[in-house]
Amino acid sequence: MADQPDAFGAELRRRRTTAGWSLAMLAQRVHYSKGHLGKIETGTKLPGSDLARRCDAVLEAGGRLAALAGKSPPDSPSTVVAAEHGGEMWVMSMAPDGSSWLVPMARREALATGAASLFGLSLGGQGVAAAAEHGATVTTFRALFEQIRQLGQTTSPSVVLPTVIAQTHTLRGLANAASSPAREELLRLAARYAEYAGWMAQEAGDDRAALWWTRIAVETGTAAGDGELATYALIRQALITLYRDDAAGTIDLARQAQADPRMSRRVRGLAALREAQGHALACDYDQCRRALDRAAELLDAPENTAPDGPVMGSASVAGASLTSLVTGWCLHDLGRPQQAAEILDEQFLLLPDTARRAYARFGARRALAYLAAGEVEHAGALSRRVLDAAELVDSATVRHDLRRLAQSFGRWRTHHSVRDVYPRLSNTLRTPAL
Repeated sequence: MADQPDAFGAELRRRRTTAGWSLAMLAQRVHYSKGHLGKIETGTKLPGSDLARRCDAVLEAGGRLAALAGKSPPDSPSTVVAAEHGGEMWVMSMAPDGSSWLVPMARREALATGAASLFGLSLGGQGVAAAAEHGATVTTFRALFEQIRQLGQTTSPSVVLPTVIAQTHTLRGLANAASSPAREELLRLAARYAEYAGWMAQEAGDDRAALWWTRIAVETGTAAGDGELATYALIRQALITLYRDDAAGTIDLARQAQADPRMSRRVRGLAALREAQGHALACDYDQCRRALDRAAELLDAPENTAPDGPVMGSASVAGASLTSLVTGWCLHDLGRPQQAAEILDEQFLLLPDTARRAYARFGARRALAYLAAGEVEHAGALSRRVLDAAELVDSATVRHDLRRLAQSFGRWRTHHSVRDVYPRLSNTLRTPAL
């Protein structure tokens, strides 16, 4: 465990000597100094997770070295991110200057305040009922949803969330005024808006709000007879456990999402990708490859979109490209940075210019991979481009990798490429997610 550096160091030394390597040979392969590795072997220094994974990979330890340096798994991995919602509502507050924020409020308190006081208006009347039944309403709201997702690829969650939340409430109100089948169609679309609100909340750094909106999406989808969002919610939760470095929880949730063969191939494929990321975090190469192969088989099939709604999951990157990007992501976590960099280089040529959020997310991994491979100058150049996108999209999850990048750059502070980018990287990390 992390509080027992001597256990990691002793196992590292045992595996290194069994392989017939000197400290200098190991240092050359993992791009760390001989002196640093010597202190880790004697237990006077803690191994970072990136170094532990690299040592695990080059010594073919099958995850055992990485496990010695890792965190203790939670008691209940699949429920660690259960949403808190006992009678709770979230109210969006807006200030005259245009800023907005979400405030949790007990349902009883919200009802006592009154909906009119909270929102300033209510949906009702003959015009709403007519709009609910009109076929063009759903078509227009679908088109608006795609435009909002495009906006979400190029700007901060704080810009997108107010619109998404307002449209979710509007669609639910329209559904209440509609009869079947228009009601179910409006609820299905409202569920997709709510799910996207959950994603934007996570990007804004608020896991609690992310889980709350995901739960609303599941309830709304279920009311429309659509059970797929309940499965997709497991994938969303697995993303939260992934960014908490909880490999076991990520794998467990992703496997639950793949258990029902009635779910679409796309949803099961996305779950397999998440499972692969969990296995990579645990440094289990073989299980990771199996999950990636399963994802490729599912996502490369023509039937990857729901017939009656927007595409589930990423709309900017799909199919084989998404599988390849996640493969590069996993290879970095598996301590194979050179392979990761090569795959990510190929896929970045195919990324659309509008996919700035995806560029920031996978671009940070690409820079990390080059830095782990010892190509400091190229990593610095890539980091400058990543920061252009990261500052634009203001993502809490991207900041997770930017912090790792800053920590890794700390070893190369005197390198001219690092001196150029490090102050800007530090400033970006000091700016809190909105």
